Amino acid sequence: MLSLAIAMGIGRFAFTPLLPMMLSDGVIDLPAASWLASANYLGYMVGALLCTFQPWIWKRFGFLPEVASATWVRAGLIATTLLTLGMAVYLPLAWPLLRFAAGVASAVVFVYTSGWCLSQLARLGAPTLGGVIYAGPGAGIALSGLFASGMVALHWTAAAGWLIFGGLAAVMTAMVWRTFNERPLQAIGAGAATAPAAASPSAPAGPSQMVFLTLTYGLAGFGYIITATFLPVIAREAMPGSIWIDFFWPIFGLGVFSGALLATRVPARHDFRYLLAVCYLVQALGIAASVFSPTLAGFAIGSLLLGMPFTAITFFAMQEVRRLRPQAAASAMGLLTAAYGIGQIAGPPLVALLLKHSRNLGEGFTLSLEIAGASLLAGALAYLWMVSAYPVAGRAPR
Repeated sequence: MLSLAIAMGIGRFAFTPLLPMMLSDGVIDLPAASWLASANYLGYMVGALLCTFQPWIWKRFGFLPEVASATWVRAGLIATTLLTLGMAVYLPLAWPLLRFAAGVASAVVFVYTSGWCLSQLARLGAPTLGGVIYAGPGAGIALSGLFASGMVALHWTAAAGWLIFGGLAAVMTAMVWRTFNERPLQAIGAGAATAPAAASPSAPAGPSQMVFLTLTYGLAGFGYIITATFLPVIAREAMPGSIWIDFFWPIFGLGVFSGALLATRVPARHDFRYLLAVCYLVQALGIAASVFSPTLAGFAIGSLLLGMPFTAITFFAMQEVRRLRPQAAASAMGLLTAAYGIGQIAGPPLVALLLKHSRNLGEGFTLSLEIAGASLLAGALAYLWMVSAYPVAGRAPR
């Protein structure tokens, strides 16, 4: 959990609570912020794909030394710490590269921590506890948000914020360093590193099911990322001067934390496409709450509803992939990860484009959120259609 808190709460999402501080310091504007966010999401997609194809790359190039999962985790944690500290230096031209590299490191830590943990729990005879580690990103997001709230109250600069988050990552890395030992572990890929195995599937499904699942999963990346990237800025625009603005991001993290724990309690006998549809609808309702009620209650409820399905969507999608592609879950999950990453990358530039052609920030953000909510609603309907078109039992897959 601590490792994923570093990778996700700091490596990926520390930028969100620090963005208002960077805007206030005048070191960045919203269009540039959009590109920085996309650079990080592009790096995460590249990192996830590298993890997926790492066994193939090592097999292809026999001269590469074998590297244990723990080594990848340690390297990723060190990289996340150094790259976070690097953002404190005023080098705007280098920031996109730093955020890209931080995204790669985050993906490496996420994938290999997950695989390492699941392997250890399997040895201990407690594989069902694997989903608990996905509460780590929520805890990291909430922690980074609370730290940022304190820094805003003290009128600190964004550079100080990056230094503090880098120091926090270093301390947390030291706490978990000895946990990740060098005992050889079974090679993992993105598909095997995400959730305990679902119920044993039968034969592999046809390619059309994977195509629809991949496209629909990509909508989740696009649907949540606009709010997750710009939530503090949107709240400041709607509620200028409110003392509660900086608490919406920690509430999002609390939602992620609780949603991950709740997802592990769902029996595997359910059709995961129904569960995914519900998750998409919950996130769409969260976005609608902040659009139609830009108040303290609206943003608080919206942040919680947006966060709760965040890791649950990944948790359920991984198990659906294992049902459809029991013999090639890793490569299939790499495909879904790429689609999710493309969705994330597309979100921030769309915001920048809409802001450029809007009369004011409020109008641009509102339209962006409406598009995001509509994409999640479309995804939920797509899953319900897939349940009808490709039933798990009673009809052979098409």
